[in-house]
Amino acid sequence: MTTAIRTRFAPSPTGALHIGGARTALFSWALAKHSGGTFVLRIEDTDVERSTQQNVDEILNSMKWLDLTHDDGPYYQMQRMARYRDVVQQMLADGTAYYCYTSREELDSMRAAQKERGEREKYDGTWRPEAGKTLPAIPDGVAPVVRFKNPLSGTTSWVDVVKGLIQFDNVELDDLIIARPDGTPTYNFCVVIDDWDMGITHVIRGDDHVNNTPKQINILKALNAPLPEYGHIPMILAPDGTKLSKRKNATAVMDYEAMGYLPEALLNYLARLGWGHGDDEVFTREQFVAWFDVSQLSSSSSQWDPKKLNWLNNHYINQKDQQALTQMILPRVQKRLAQREDALPTDTYSLSDIVALYKSRSDTLEDIAAAAEMFYLKHTPNTALINEQINDANRPMLLDFIAKLKTVEWQKEAINALIKSTLAAHGLKMPMLGVPLRALLFGQAQSPSLDAVFMILGRDVVLQRLSAA
Repeated sequence: MTTAIRTRFAPSPTGALHIGGARTALFSWALAKHSGGTFVLRIEDTDVERSTQQNVDEILNSMKWLDLTHDDGPYYQMQRMARYRDVVQQMLADGTAYYCYTSREELDSMRAAQKERGEREKYDGTWRPEAGKTLPAIPDGVAPVVRFKNPLSGTTSWVDVVKGLIQFDNVELDDLIIARPDGTPTYNFCVVIDDWDMGITHVIRGDDHVNNTPKQINILKALNAPLPEYGHIPMILAPDGTKLSKRKNATAVMDYEAMGYLPEALLNYLARLGWGHGDDEVFTREQFVAWFDVSQLSSSSSQWDPKKLNWLNNHYINQKDQQALTQMILPRVQKRLAQREDALPTDTYSLSDIVALYKSRSDTLEDIAAAAEMFYLKHTPNTALINEQINDANRPMLLDFIAKLKTVEWQKEAINALIKSTLAAHGLKMPMLGVPLRALLFGQAQSPSLDAVFMILGRDVVLQRLSAA
């Protein structure tokens, strides 16, 4: 009988949830969902100085926005301190851990000498108890750390579900500190106890944790605890091949929400960074879960491609129900208008019609909101542009068009036919009419198709603005 799969995502609230973390969460979530298992959320908040409630809230909001719902948790490490201390005392009693009184100054001197000799910098085992060994006298007034008694020989290895066989010589590993002088446990120790207590069967995380894994495996072995399977996914690189960073690209998940990306687009894109299903580029969440196989995760780094993300986001925007999409755009338009003194009420024109006009040409919700904003601003003629675009060559055609526009049937097809017949009658090309009309209507040289714009503004508003000709 196989053990039910339990995965976990364990962010640290020392910052917002970033893109790399979101991808890790996505793969861990998908593995659990594919197998009918359990996805655990754990907040690793032992870095008291840097952890904040604001970051915790943003992580939880990010997970909610992405709809990566946890089945168990969230657990908080700071609420589990008593458990960690109990295990430390158990390990001291069992002889798998020991007190170390080496001072910070002694450690620095030790490492400097090792570096000078070209040796690996590690603790030299002064306080490590061994058969027949006499330990130094305990110094007065020194609070000890607790170190794990790492094996001195042999190897620690595992078959990584992403990278394959990984092996470390134990002699190269340090007797890592598992409890600080004040008794608080360290990261690598807390992670081990948490994974053990929470029955985690598969650990999917970034490959910056590879060097932590042999230490954690050896602690689990010392506790006679079951070992999870580990999978370490490579980092996401920036478009230029360097490490993805905030200075070059937005990295926080909620930055993408603010910029107007849809969660389904971001998840679809993240899934393709290190995983694939044939040539499929676009797939639903349900398809992703059904297709997901941890053995298909790539061992090579993936590169962030904003153009591909924009393409996907445009696809999902255009697949969205029109009413739902309009409701997503409305608060973004309102936020923009709140900063303007010349704003009109958002019920002045049909926002749904405006959204429909722009969605096919927009990469983000913010693109649509920015385009929609111009419809809700009080009109002020752009005299300079009007004078630049209207001249003796096109004025007769423009006046002819405006005159006929007063009586034409106010339907897109009829307006479009009038535009074409006016151009034909005067023997001129579309820019000679289109650009002046846009200058009169919006004070700019570009806009979507004029017939659609006319329908949104209505006959009275169009004729009033065109009267400046």
